[in-house]
Amino acid sequence: MLPPRKKREKMGLREESRVRSDGHLKWVRHFSCAIFGLEDHMCSPRIESHHVHEDGFGGIGLKPGDDCAISLCSDGHRELHNIGETAFQAKYKVNIVTLARNFWKASPHRQKWERDHE
Repeated sequence: MLPPRKKREKMGLREESRVRSDGHLKWVRHFSCAIFGLEDHMCSPRIESHHVHEDGFGGIGLKPGDDCAISLCSDGHRELHNIGETAFQAKYKVNIVTLARNFWKASPHRQKWERDHE
């Protein structure tokens, strides 16, 4: 009989530091579009979560954490990706970084995530 295998130690890998919370994303998608009712925008019925990239969230080739998500209809989400976050904020006079922070601050999933990752 062979001896039990030893568990390999991780090779300098760190635990994921970005927030990952499917519950939070689902909660965000229950809100209306962040630009609902604003001039020059007609909302589509499907709501999606957009991960905000500005202000140090994410990085080149890195998706920001789920704590940086806002609710947008699918048409607004597509427009944001087409014109970029800076142009989108200027066009609709919204601050998506502040919106994302407010969503995370109010999220019922934040305390659970923080407790699990202390």
